[in-house]
Amino acid sequence: MNDLSDAEFSVAIATQAGAMLMELRESYGQIGDRIGDLRNEGDRRAHQLLADLIAEFRPDDALLSEEGKDDDARLSAQRVWIVDPLDGTFEYGQGRADWAVHVALWDARAQALSACTVDLPAQQVTRSVLDPRLDLASLPADRPIRIVASRNHPPRTLPAVADLLAAGLAADGLGNHGVEIVEVGSVGGKVNELLSGRAEAYVHDTGFHEWDVAAPYGVAQHCGLIATHLDGSQVTFNHMPPRVGDLLVSHPVLLPYLQRARAEAAAT
Repeated sequence: MNDLSDAEFSVAIATQAGAMLMELRESYGQIGDRIGDLRNEGDRRAHQLLADLIAEFRPDDALLSEEGKDDDARLSAQRVWIVDPLDGTFEYGQGRADWAVHVALWDARAQALSACTVDLPAQQVTRSVLDPRLDLASLPADRPIRIVASRNHPPRTLPAVADLLAAGLAADGLGNHGVEIVEVGSVGGKVNELLSGRAEAYVHDTGFHEWDVAAPYGVAQHCGLIATHLDGSQVTFNHMPPRVGDLLVSHPVLLPYLQRARAEAAAT
């Protein structure tokens, strides 16, 4: 892997971890009361695989992983790999498809992400910064606009936002099918719904960790979606603690309507 670019390396190790996780889940057969064992083993083995590959082929880089021991030495590193070895551990154990492996590289000099990959093994989909930019010129006219949200921690005001968004879009002739809220597990899985054309926005306001966000954020921006904090500011990474307070990912045409609906919902 020494001859791979950072982006190619990111795809290679993410898909290798994803394939291992699929094989592990299949090896458990009928999981039954061993679901906790599967989740724990998946987290541990995926982390170890990614950590070993990064240590071998990018030995001078730092690592921030959900399953690893954090070290504040990464704060002075020029290059930090931010990985979530198994994002959507709950869904993985349930046998669902909306879990992912996240791999991203933070460049401290540029204050930017690169080499971002979201691998969704159970969907046989890999998204990365090697993908072409998408054509996102218009909103769907034959179905409701869809907002994806956390299955466990959706924004409290999201139902009101959806109603206000539907009214705003209808008033401008941009949709008469309303707005739906769709629950999806992994952050990478949520962003993939937008990139696949099955949804138009993702809103989260209850906080999460950098490893949840980094790879999906970088892939979303690369492919032409708008990805920011809820206030429109850029998300930055490699902080201590590694927390991200909120996130908005949106189809560009939908963004001003979504922002207005959020402001109106907050004011009521």
